[in-house]
Amino acid sequence: MRALPLSAIDAAAIEAARRDYPAAFADGSARLLKWVIWLALIAYTVGSLWYFEVWKLASASDRVWRLLSSMFVWRNMEAWRYADIYTGIAQTLAMAFLGTMLASAAALVIGFLAARNTMPISPLRHLVRRILDVLRGVDQLVWGLVFVRAVGLGPLAGVLAIFVSDTGTLSKLYSEAIENIDRKQVEGVRATGAGPIKVVRYGYMPQVLPVFISQSLYFFESSTRSATILGLVGAGGVGMIIIERFRANLFDQVTFVVLNVLVCIFAIDWLSKKIRERFIGERAH
Repeated sequence: MRALPLSAIDAAAIEAARRDYPAAFADGSARLLKWVIWLALIAYTVGSLWYFEVWKLASASDRVWRLLSSMFVWRNMEAWRYADIYTGIAQTLAMAFLGTMLASAAALVIGFLAARNTMPISPLRHLVRRILDVLRGVDQLVWGLVFVRAVGLGPLAGVLAIFVSDTGTLSKLYSEAIENIDRKQVEGVRATGAGPIKVVRYGYMPQVLPVFISQSLYFFESSTRSATILGLVGAGGVGMIIIERFRANLFDQVTFVVLNVLVCIFAIDWLSKKIRERFIGERAH
């Protein structure tokens, strides 16, 4: 950087220096605001750690070690009730499949009612969208508690909870996919004189069906995990097996059940990939 006499400094020189050394001409208030934000973030993080007494982890290390050792040292395996465990896993898979299938069927209709390009009646469209906001705005676990009170303990409450929650989310995703289609294909089908049903069948469905299948398969995998949690509130399935073993301090059996659930999720993920490759055209590299 070369020094210039004051007489040689003009507007062009100042502009050139501002361009070459922007940090030297930076606004001090913007820099101060950035430091204030960083300090506030650090203070909030430290304050949160203090509020939640994070130092208790050090004193709980012995209990954590004993818990882990009891989870991975399996005893008296011949006395475990395997029939109950695998019946609960089968119920969980059935809950996830049935709830997701019903939600996908409902979303296939509701998605067209919530899409801007297929539902021109604005008040009706906004009403459908607000109902969907309610369905997905309430957590699935809360829906499980509601249906347990309504229909009693058992897998039916879990199926209804998955159905209601997934309907709200899938309908929104379906409607967004419908709104993002290529309209030329729809106009081409409509130009042939086809009615509304045929326009949907040949104009919309070929474009959105791969997206629908992919999203429904993902929700089936997700609902399998959700069905496990729903069992903790009495909605049937393997979750009830897990909570019973936890209460009886049978942590080795809890680990065995969780590992079996993980195997099922891995199998569902593999099967979903094969279905996507078959119907969507995805190919492995």
